[in-house]
Amino acid sequence: MAGGHVNDPNGPRIRIRHLDENTIDFVLSNTHLSVANSLRRTMIAEVPTMAIDLVEFHDNTSMLVDEFLAHRLGMVPLTSHTVDEFKLTRDCTCTDYCKECSVEFNLHVKCTEEGTRTVYSSELISTNKDVVPVTEEGDGGKGIILLKLRKGQEINIHCIAKKGVAKEHAKWSPCAAVGFEYDPHNNLRHLDYWFEKSVKNEWPLSKNAEEEIENDPDAPFDFKAEPTTFYFNVETVGSLKPQNLVYMATRVLQEKLGGLQLALDEDQNPESNANMDDAEPWV
Repeated sequence: MAGGHVNDPNGPRIRIRHLDENTIDFVLSNTHLSVANSLRRTMIAEVPTMAIDLVEFHDNTSMLVDEFLAHRLGMVPLTSHTVDEFKLTRDCTCTDYCKECSVEFNLHVKCTEEGTRTVYSSELISTNKDVVPVTEEGDGGKGIILLKLRKGQEINIHCIAKKGVAKEHAKWSPCAAVGFEYDPHNNLRHLDYWFEKSVKNEWPLSKNAEEEIENDPDAPFDFKAEPTTFYFNVETVGSLKPQNLVYMATRVLQEKLGGLQLALDEDQNPESNANMDDAEPWV
């Protein structure tokens, strides 16, 4: 997909410059700054993922207190490519949790040998093969270190992972970082750099500057100019593929805009909506 285009003369255009397992670098153009920033904020805070939300301790004789370990478990990224199959807790009809809104994990480890026993996130046993802790080749498939046990120490816990979004808690964020830049030459003068002697020497340009031309400093300044090209570099935590993250963010934006449009239509046409409410139900 590297170098791919989405061409629409009447809408935004996307050009993918780089794509791998956990990062995507793309250029968004032919759109407004507010749209680009909305996409950035949506990727960070409103794309749903799965994360451990409830932890029940049956036994914990490790050096970590229950609250500290529960927080570490909550921050473990879980594979979430099937997140759309789950309901939010508030939308589910169950009283506590069920298979439609949650996934259960179990972890039971006891150190019986001399020395230290390291417990990894990959040792969390999931009841759903599609929702498991994220592992990478670099960590040997072991995942994140949760804690270390000495001889005789034991950990026995039961966890519930639920669907959520990062605006409720950061543990649900699919992003490790989202790089966002526009106007790398500062032609629009949106930035006021602090410098001692030379802006160019003390503030080196990013690689994005290679795609744009710097304005002539002696040319008249255009006060009406607006940015139309935006550079994104998105790094995920592994819960979602980077290309799926961008797609899901655009879908969330579309749903929010669709809801706003319906609300505006209802506000502008109250009589038609009242007639629809009084109409006979269709059979």
